[in-house]
Amino acid sequence: MKSNSILVLLLLSAWVTVAQQKISVEEIYGGAFRAENMEELFAMKNTNQYAVLNFDRSTRSMQIDLHDFATLQKVATIIDTKKFPELANGIDSFVFSADEKQLLLANNTNPIFRHSFTADYFLYNLNTQKLTKVLEQVQEPTFSPDGSKIGFAKANNLYIFDIASGKTTQVTSDGKKNSIINGITDWVYEEEFAFVRAYDWSADSKKLAYIRFDETAVPEFSMNIFKKDLYPTVETFKYPKAGEKNALVSLHIYEVASNAAKTVNLSNYNDFYIARLKWTNDANILSAQVLNRHQDNLDLLFVDGNTAAAKVVLNEKDKAYVDVTDNLTFLKDNSFIWTSEKDGYNHIYLYDKTGKLKTQITKGPWEVTAYYGFDEKTKTVFYQSVEKGSIVRDVYRIGLDGKNKVKLSNQIGTNNATFSPNFQYFINSYSSVSQPTIHTLNNAKDGKVIQTIIDNKALAEKVKKYDLPTKEFFELTTEKGHKLNAWMIKPKDFDASKKYPVFMFQYSGPGSQQVANQWLNANDYWFMMLSQQGYIVACVDGRGTGFKGAEFKKCTQKELGKFEVEDQIDAAKVIGNYAYVDKTRIGIFGWSYGGFMSSNCLLKGADVFKMAIAVAPVTNWRFYDSIYTERYMQTPQENASGYDDNSPINHVNKLKGKFLLIHGTADDNVHVQNTMQMVEALVQANKQFDWAIYPDKNHGIYGGKTRIQLYNKMTNFIKENL
Repeated sequence: MKSNSILVLLLLSAWVTVAQQKISVEEIYGGAFRAENMEELFAMKNTNQYAVLNFDRSTRSMQIDLHDFATLQKVATIIDTKKFPELANGIDSFVFSADEKQLLLANNTNPIFRHSFTADYFLYNLNTQKLTKVLEQVQEPTFSPDGSKIGFAKANNLYIFDIASGKTTQVTSDGKKNSIINGITDWVYEEEFAFVRAYDWSADSKKLAYIRFDETAVPEFSMNIFKKDLYPTVETFKYPKAGEKNALVSLHIYEVASNAAKTVNLSNYNDFYIARLKWTNDANILSAQVLNRHQDNLDLLFVDGNTAAAKVVLNEKDKAYVDVTDNLTFLKDNSFIWTSEKDGYNHIYLYDKTGKLKTQITKGPWEVTAYYGFDEKTKTVFYQSVEKGSIVRDVYRIGLDGKNKVKLSNQIGTNNATFSPNFQYFINSYSSVSQPTIHTLNNAKDGKVIQTIIDNKALAEKVKKYDLPTKEFFELTTEKGHKLNAWMIKPKDFDASKKYPVFMFQYSGPGSQQVANQWLNANDYWFMMLSQQGYIVACVDGRGTGFKGAEFKKCTQKELGKFEVEDQIDAAKVIGNYAYVDKTRIGIFGWSYGGFMSSNCLLKGADVFKMAIAVAPVTNWRFYDSIYTERYMQTPQENASGYDDNSPINHVNKLKGKFLLIHGTADDNVHVQNTMQMVEALVQANKQFDWAIYPDKNHGIYGGKTRIQLYNKMTNFIKENL
């Protein structure tokens, strides 16, 4: 009996050892837990099919394959690179002409900033199967709607390539680096308005509208590039910081036949942005969205293509700011769908072609989080929302009249849809905190699953071996009465009679969200690794974060870092009072905006937080770009106290805990200047701290073994100081 007991104990011990296999940083950032996802698909417009770029390992070639949306079966291979030596180095991306009989294939891609790049382009005719190299190292080539021409940008100028003749026409000639840009956005537009192609074809292919950027007066920013050269090189580009001069923008309409351009008269605007341009279904009417510099007043303009005369058809005002989206959709009669927060929540609206409101399509104390499209045939709108709670996402359809709403997703968590061209089907990607992403083909009428595409069962089984702890969601109420979404990860062998250290994570930027019921990302695995080492990890979305209405999101206006920091400190106090928490051992971590926050929390909450890690932080909003910063803060000239009162640099004397500051030198977004200024302030305050600089790494700080080294460094810092 005694020997049997010993055997049982040994077996149990062995089982526990296997069940509680430890996660390592090397596994996490080496891709060991990467979920299987669908290849990015391109929904065709003229058939109920989609195209996918695939890589064939056996032949080392790439194919663009055509699949049927109803069955998901491959029906054809459009092109295979093994048949074309010119494409020996592959296909990076592709785009179809409107009739889907021609393809532009990109390769030899060279990135510029977050979204922008240059590439070589080949033209492929699907009927003749002829491949021709047509463009070298250009940006944003786009077919004219009739498929006869290709617009493109090169060296800050705009051009048109005629496919039949092979002739190239130069539309603009004044383009010059760090001076004039035609048809392509400048750095700050690309980063903050999230678009690069600043030109568009009219529906009849007769006109090209484009934005011209005059950057001459915009201050320059320079970065040293170290690499392995004997002497560092310098990268210089125009970067308007808060309160500094922006590029002067103008709007132009070019007529292809006459090779002449007209300038749209926008003289009634001063210091403004052209945040979007898009031709309507009427070939003679261009739409443009013009924002004032404060971004609290947006005009949707309709511009006459012949006279270039502009009129306001819709005006949006907000006491804080107006969000710019890509949701503007023109119906056949040129009425249009628009999304707005004007009733306090983001909803979908229908306006007639004169800008008169016809219907508020969705309404309620919840947010529309994605607009998927409109089916003209059935007069149905498809969207995603948080109707069932701010941390979950569901897919819906609703009539254009706001009636007959149907919920198309049926699992609690995060659902996201890609619809077929005829809106009969959609591919749903679903995940939750306990379920890796599942991709299914669904019927768009009732949401029923037709078949499972990817289920990630292998990942689910693999994760089981680690016996990971659970991410528990809850609502935390601060002493001031603010109800905040939160999650907590406790050690798997959690003992309520013990006292645990707590490591808090947050981002906290305007409209962001970290507390969401979805599958784990790399950081989540890292947090679970920390929990395996005896830490509780927690995250709280404070005021200023998204999906709980405009008032909750915009209450931080003109005071970034005040209420958000208050909420993190107050949340830490609440958590610190839990019986199983050691309130003397609470730390906090964040990246980018989250680094700004973690720095402020350690300084302003010096008696609450024992340590903090700040990666790529803004340390003074005066150093950050104009569009993002002024959207929430106005300019430093107008709101000096808003900038200075909540700048970590101005609170360094309060430092008591341990502080790790991290930045990449090639960060074109949040410049390493932020960290250098913070370092100098800490030095002059005679404060001890730790810091790490990553040469030639951008805002993401990655490449090679970088992430592994970085997360090991942070792990060691936590273990030594918390």
